Amino acid sequence: MLRQSSLWTTKTCGDRMNVVSFGGGTNSTAMIVGMYQHKIPIDLILFADPGGEQPHTYEFIQIFNEWLSAHGLPEIVTVYKTDKNGNRLKLEQECLQCGILPAIAFGHKKCSLKHKIGPQEIFCNNHPGCKAVWDAGKRVHKFIGYDAGENRRIAHAAPIDVADKKYEKHYPLYEWGWTRQDCIRVIEQAGLPKPGKSSCFFCPSMKKVEIVALWEQYPELFQRAVDMERNAAPNL
Repeated sequence: MLRQSSLWTTKTCGDRMNVVSFGGGTNSTAMIVGMYQHKIPIDLILFADPGGEQPHTYEFIQIFNEWLSAHGLPEIVTVYKTDKNGNRLKLEQECLQCGILPAIAFGHKKCSLKHKIGPQEIFCNNHPGCKAVWDAGKRVHKFIGYDAGENRRIAHAAPIDVADKKYEKHYPLYEWGWTRQDCIRVIEQAGLPKPGKSSCFFCPSMKKVEIVALWEQYPELFQRAVDMERNAAPNL
């Protein structure tokens, strides 16, 4: 069960903002369903799109938006990285133009910071609800979908979360004791299809079985991923 506090109310006050970071996959989907079941209010759901998600993720977002609307919840707001003139910058485009691979190929998370975390931060910085909370000297409540089996990620995030002056982080799945299998069960019971793995189709951290599935289901995307590697080869 969740700990009881003023956060878990059925109505959000004017100086409180509950923001969900939606990754497009199983955990964050189950977290939103669980928040609805636990009557935890949601003011904003953000999905950061690097422009290279696999088709099933974009299709699921459309289906999930219908479920959210039917249950009186806000639909997902898609955000993405832009240049100073407001033009969209996609990760695939960046890699091809610079002749590089996503930073995760070298053990770094720069691509996630730039195309996932960054766009959400910028959006919230300009959101009236978030700004009102910060002006009141309080923190925005951010909900993240780490499940009960992700002890290492929770432990790693703890000191960062304590030092964060803008956001108070919450990990409902972890607090509820929900495992990955619990998340799948909750999604199925809600009448939703399984979201599938959320990742860029050219992500270097994909497992072999995922690469084979990409080749079988989306051969065009598979070829684009291969072309990206070939394009970067002279610089590696």
